[in-house]
Amino acid sequence: MSETAGNAMTYREACKQALRQALLADPRVFLMGEDIGRYGGCYAVTKGLLDEFGEERIRDTPLCESAFVGAGIGAAMAGLRPIVEIMTVNFSLLALDQIVNNAATIPHMSGGQFAIPLVIRMATGGGRRVAAQHSHSLEGWYAHIPGLRILTPATIEDARFMLLAALRDPNPVLIFEHVMLYNAEGDITPEVSEVDIDRARVRRAGRDVSLIAYGGGLFKTLQAADMLASEGIDAEVVDLRVLRPLDTKTIFDSVTKTRRCVIVDEGWRSGSISAEIGMRIAEEIFFELDAPLRRVCGREVPMPYAPHLEDACLPQPASIAAAARELVRPS
Repeated sequence: MSETAGNAMTYREACKQALRQALLADPRVFLMGEDIGRYGGCYAVTKGLLDEFGEERIRDTPLCESAFVGAGIGAAMAGLRPIVEIMTVNFSLLALDQIVNNAATIPHMSGGQFAIPLVIRMATGGGRRVAAQHSHSLEGWYAHIPGLRILTPATIEDARFMLLAALRDPNPVLIFEHVMLYNAEGDITPEVSEVDIDRARVRRAGRDVSLIAYGGGLFKTLQAADMLASEGIDAEVVDLRVLRPLDTKTIFDSVTKTRRCVIVDEGWRSGSISAEIGMRIAEEIFFELDAPLRRVCGREVPMPYAPHLEDACLPQPASIAAAARELVRPS
């Protein structure tokens, strides 16, 4: 699919076009990861790029995340602009030492002598029926780490343009792409050629309750807002987009207006990014609230394989709407 065909494309194609533009624009950019070359990537995002750019810039790696993420860090220190793909977020745990103890800390530990302009892409989230080892939502873990920027593009435009902004950041950026979004289709506004990676976005304005979401949870939250609208409840939907640094101003402005808040997070409830957001609201604007804070999170179990059990473990539009309804019209 071409980018000019009616300005409509899939999320997968948006990611691919972002990579292609980066490769064309800067000879220092190269891609590295498992099966991204000849196979075309586990999610077909890099399909065709090897034929266009060659093996020097589209590099298939051994199955050793610690090694190739470390190589990416070294390449970034040496002045290149590596984009490293980790197949799924659970595999990033094998590179945790490289990401947390090297990429995030070297600029500080070197007294600013070294920058780490590294971008790491990875698929995250549940819903694909691949059970407990490949259905994690760990982006909230990485949002805990100073020195990292955490992006969670949900829309086609963010998938298309966040990468370009990430490459301009001198510090490491992790981009989490929800697996259930790759086949999603949408339009790109012709006038849009870039997006920022600093601010959240209000995707739907409302007055009765703020629904705060990100990534794959955004569209379930928008569905919940539609359900609530049919009942006369006007929900505002905030897309976080960036988990670190959090855009607390947009969050606080929304909650101050609606005076009620539901936070949607596919990650486990305990120690989650939703807990951090809720605590910041409680610390800073507690007296603006007319109702308790609510969260709709993933169930705290290893992800089941059975479809009905997996669905029950993930936030769904009905459960999001129910949480909001309880705040606006308590029984």
